[in-house]
This record gives sequence, structure tokens and C-alpha cells, in this order.
Amino acid sequence: MPYIKTPQKNEPLTRQLDVKSQKCGLRHTVYSPTGNEYTGEWQDNKKHGKGTQIWRTSGAIYNGEWKFGKYDGYGTYSELLPETNKYVRKYCGTWKNGKKHGEGTFSYSNSDVYEGEWSEGQRSGWGKIYYKNGDIYEGEWMRDKCHGQGIIQFANGNWYEGAWQYGKRNGDGKFYYSDKGQLYKGLWVDGVAKCGTLTDCGRDNAPMPTKYPIPKLGLVDAELVLKEARSV
Repeated sequence: MPYIKTPQKNEPLTRQLDVKSQKCGLRHTVYSPTGNEYTGEWQDNKKHGKGTQIWRTSGAIYNGEWKFGKYDGYGTYSELLPETNKYVRKYCGTWKNGKKHGEGTFSYSNSDVYEGEWSEGQRSGWGKIYYKNGDIYEGEWMRDKCHGQGIIQFANGNWYEGAWQYGKRNGDGKFYYSDKGQLYKGLWVDGVAKCGTLTDCGRDNAPMPTKYPIPKLGLVDAELVLKEARSV
């Protein structure tokens, strides 16, 4: 239970009033000069524990855990839509020092939805994002960008699996062209395929296959050829 300091009779009246006004423990709704309202627990005159904050201007609501005046722990943040006067949940998950941190789900204004790990308010770690256009990416993130190993499935049936750097395909990866039934394996640089092999894969079931299948080449040492090409 939080310690609540009581004013001493021999203290000046102004000091006694100041001590009495210090918020500590569970309080009813407290209104700020700007009209924001908070209902919940306090410690040392700061929001601490569980509580709900409502912003007067935007109508946004945070409901969850606090630590010395900042979101910290598990909580949800919702925004009010003026056109419908209904609330939509923007983020649900864990926080640290006022920022999204740990596991959580965030809904963007353009209808994209991210589920996964966060670090200091940015997508970092392992996560999955559902884009509005139907594309889905699942894999590693760093500083809000796809970074590491991951796979993206496009709404048209194509997919890429492999390495990423700062939001672009970089390194070894595979890209499948579902309309043609072809699979590319090789090296990518800044999102562009640079060196690799293209083979038929599911060509018979592809909706728009090429007129002729890709001929099979009998290289004595295919890996050596690719290695030399990459070095260039």
C-alpha cells in the first residue's frame, strides 16, 4: 500500500495545504486544467498503478498500467472517430516508459494491422503485418522496417522468402511468380534481383505460363558460376 504523508500541525498553512493536495493511492476522477481526466491510482503525485486517461480535445482513451506518470505495463489505447462517434482500438499490448515495447497489436489509419514485437515505440523483433491490399509479411523487423529473415505473400499469389535489409530484399532469397509458374533463387540488392537461377515450378497449373518451358542447362559446376557472378 502506498505511503501517504500527513501534514504536521506545526508546519506553515501553505505547506499543510500542499501536502494535502498531493495525490497518492486510489483517487476518483481528477481533471487537469486542459480538461483531460484521469481515474485511477497515484504515487508521489504521479499516475502510478492502474488507471484510465481521457483526452478532452481528441477524445482518445488509454486504459491500463502506469509507472510514474507514463504508460508502463499492459494497456490499450483507443481513438474516437468523429464521423461515427465510436471508439476504435489503435494499440493493445505492453508499454515501457510511455512507448510501445514488448508484444502488441497496432491498427494503422490506412487499415494495415501489425502483430508482434516492439522496442521503444518501433517494430523490432519478430512480427506479422497484414496490409490493406491483401499482402502479408511475417518475419524479422528492426527500427520499423523489415530486416533479417522474412516472407511476404502477395495478394496475387506471388511470394518472396529470404533476407531483408531496411525494408528491401537484400541477400539470398527466393521469389515465386504464381502467374507464370516460375521460381527465382539468387541474390538481391536493394530490392532488385541481381544474380541467380530461374526455373519452372508449377508451370502446368499456372494461369499465364510462358509459351515455352525454361530449358534445363547442364553446367559442370553451377555453384561456381554463381559464385563468380556474385563476386563481380
